[in-house]
Amino acid sequence: MAKEDLQRLAVLIDADNASAAVVKELLEEVARYGTATIKRAYGDWTTPNLAGWKDQLHRHAIQPIQQFAYTNGKNSTDSAFIIDAMDLLYAGRVDGFCIVSSDSDFTRLATRLREAGKAVYGLGERKTPEPFIAACDKFIFFEVLGKLREPARAVNVPDLPELKGLLIHAINETSRDGGWAPLSAVGSFIGKNNASFDPRNYGFAKLGELVRKQHYLECKDTPDASGFVHLQVKVR
Repeated sequence: MAKEDLQRLAVLIDADNASAAVVKELLEEVARYGTATIKRAYGDWTTPNLAGWKDQLHRHAIQPIQQFAYTNGKNSTDSAFIIDAMDLLYAGRVDGFCIVSSDSDFTRLATRLREAGKAVYGLGERKTPEPFIAACDKFIFFEVLGKLREPARAVNVPDLPELKGLLIHAINETSRDGGWAPLSAVGSFIGKNNASFDPRNYGFAKLGELVRKQHYLECKDTPDASGFVHLQVKVR
């Protein structure tokens, strides 16, 4: 992708609700979708619980946004975060937003940004509430970041969507004459209907690697305009 074609992204981090341990991997993930032209982290930097963030802010040129907790029990950080996001939206300086948080309070913000035609990528822990995940174009769990150097393996995680059902439904919806579906179309269909779908959640770096390990699928390599790999459900 040419530099001029990259999305300009605003990376907005809820430091009260995200771990500093994943910052490097998080920004590498963001780079897959565009260029982080704005990087801001929100929190009360006078409190000791954000001490782990301070080295990361300097190392990765992230601008800290100070927000004092004026009232106990009220999240002032969320308010500052949302106001800044809307200012950036109306300024027209970015093509998309990366909302780094596991907090469902940002659900309406994500929805509003998408209504305005902006791409929204969410990044948070697997415990993130489903409404916030669904409000994003794509949601990436912290748990998969930085793990691609590990050997691919099957992962049995109860809170992930059942893989077989997802794949078979996507193949049925995108298949052409003969029952074969392009891998690219299958991946696009699943992604549009399941914001948190990611082969890494199941222990594989890429979708092509994942589908080749599913015993109920047939894969064939067919170089044509619709994509190289094609899939169909095996006939019993």
